[in-house]
Amino acid sequence: MEPLFLGAFEIALIDLVLAGDNACVIAMAVRRLRGRQRFAGIVLGAAAAVILRVSLTFVASKLILLSFLKLIGGLLVLWIAVKLLRENAACEVDGREAGSLVEAVRLIVVADFVMSTDNVLAIAAVARGNLPLLLFGLGLSIPLVVCGSSFLCLLMDRFPVTAYIAAAILGKVGGELMVTDPFVWQFYRVPHEMELAVELLCAVGVIIVAQWQNRRRARTKTISWSAPTRRAKSGVSAWRRH
Repeated sequence: MEPLFLGAFEIALIDLVLAGDNACVIAMAVRRLRGRQRFAGIVLGAAAAVILRVSLTFVASKLILLSFLKLIGGLLVLWIAVKLLRENAACEVDGREAGSLVEAVRLIVVADFVMSTDNVLAIAAVARGNLPLLLFGLGLSIPLVVCGSSFLCLLMDRFPVTAYIAAAILGKVGGELMVTDPFVWQFYRVPHEMELAVELLCAVGVIIVAQWQNRRRARTKTISWSAPTRRAKSGVSAWRRH
């Protein structure tokens, strides 16, 4: 009985730590949604995360050994983090309203698929083939992800800087995935200090790239608005001369 209790306690701690990544993705993806759509996005995103974990339980140990899988997955997570931060920042500046629920869920599913493999392996290692423990770990992740996502959404609404912190966390996850890819480890044996440096670089890089893209888009929008205005003014001046 005691080992079962200790196993459940260890799995609860793992879920509590690892649910943060999924909560960050879901919160950033659904933040532009409003009302029932936001709640639906959180529930669907959390359900997708759990379904993916259950599906990956049987193949995670094989997938994790494939070269380039984590490398490509890390780049994908970085792209998703930049996209979500760019949209959240634009929402603050332009006052833009809700995005698409389908698009939000699609991004959540892709990110969860990439990030769930390590999570499943950690829970499976503690469960040691014990099906009740495995089901407990997977089931516990549902309320943790839902509550965490809802709380992060409220924080982002009140404190927009939270979106940048969440994006930085996703950037760190992307960097960690890339440097722990079997191909990278086979040829480069990345030391721990270098691994931390890459994670930090990816975390900061996500914010810099998203900010740069938003500034570039703002300049493009300003130019596109000012060109018709100049043409209209020149037309009025020509009319007055005649």
